[in-house]
Amino acid sequence: MGYFPSRAVIERAVYNRFMVRHRILAIALAAALGACGTPKSAEPPAAGDPDPGAGETPTPPPENEPSPSGAPVTDTFDTSLGKLTVQPIHHATLALTVAGKTIVVDPTSDAPEGWLPKADLVLITDIHGDHFDPDALAEVRKADTVIVGPPVVTAKLEGAKTLKNGESLDVLSIHIEAVPMYNLERGPEPGKLFHDKGRGNGYVLDIGGERVYLSGDTECTAEMRALSDIDLAFVCMNLPYTMPPDEAAACVKAFSPAVVIPYHYKGSDLATFSNALAGTDIDVRVRDFYASPE
Repeated sequence: MGYFPSRAVIERAVYNRFMVRHRILAIALAAALGACGTPKSAEPPAAGDPDPGAGETPTPPPENEPSPSGAPVTDTFDTSLGKLTVQPIHHATLALTVAGKTIVVDPTSDAPEGWLPKADLVLITDIHGDHFDPDALAEVRKADTVIVGPPVVTAKLEGAKTLKNGESLDVLSIHIEAVPMYNLERGPEPGKLFHDKGRGNGYVLDIGGERVYLSGDTECTAEMRALSDIDLAFVCMNLPYTMPPDEAAACVKAFSPAVVIPYHYKGSDLATFSNALAGTDIDVRVRDFYASPE
C-alpha cells in the first residue's frame, strides 16, 4: 500500500517552499540596494579638501536649495521672529526673508531672470544705478511694499520713507537704523569723492534680535569701525569705488561681526579678504553674487 501524506504535511511543505523563495528575493533585494552605495553627501569630507567658498569666483555651498523666487538660499539664522534666510542675487542686491516677509536690498535689473522676489520691504542705499533702479523697483514692488531710502532717493519716489544717517524707524517688526557710508579719499578726480558723506545710507537691522549690517558703498570709516554687536555683516569691496579686500578685512576685524559675507565685490580677490581674517573668531562666508543660472 503506497504512502499518502496528510493534509498537514502538504500544507507545511508548501509553506516551507514559499519561505525559501521569500528569503531568496529578500537577499537579492538587499544586494541590489547595497550596490547603489552610500550617497556622497553623507560621507565625511576628506582632510585637506579646499574651502568651497574660497577664491575669486565662489560657488554657492552644495547644501543650497532653490527658493520660490529662484535665487538660492545660502544661509539661515535663528531669530525670535523665526528663521532668517539669505539669498544673494547680484552685486549689491540680496534678499532677506523672515516670518513670511521679504526684504530686498538695492533691487537691480541685472539680476538673473526670475531671481527678484516680490518685496514687503525695500532698502535702497544710494542714487547710483547699481543701487537705485526704478525698473527693478517696479518689478519687486507690491501695493503694500514699504520702501526706505536716503533723501536723494526718496525725493524721486512717491510714498517712500526717508531716513537720514543716524535716523531709525520700525517696519514689519524690524528696527532699521541708517548709518553713514562714504568715501574718505577715493573719487573720480582730485577733490571729488564717489560717495559723499550723508548722501547714502548703510543700514543696521534688528531682525528678531539678530543684528544685520549692510555696508552700502563705503570705505573703512570711523562709524563702520565703531559698530558693535553685529551678528551678520554684508561688506562691500571693489576698486576704485569703495575699498580693496585687505582694507575691508581690517575694518571688519575692528568691529568683529560673528559672520561676514562679502558683497559688491566685482573684480576683487576674495582670497585676500578671507586670508586676512583667518585665525579670528569671525566666520567668513564667501557667496556667489555673480551667478549665472543653468
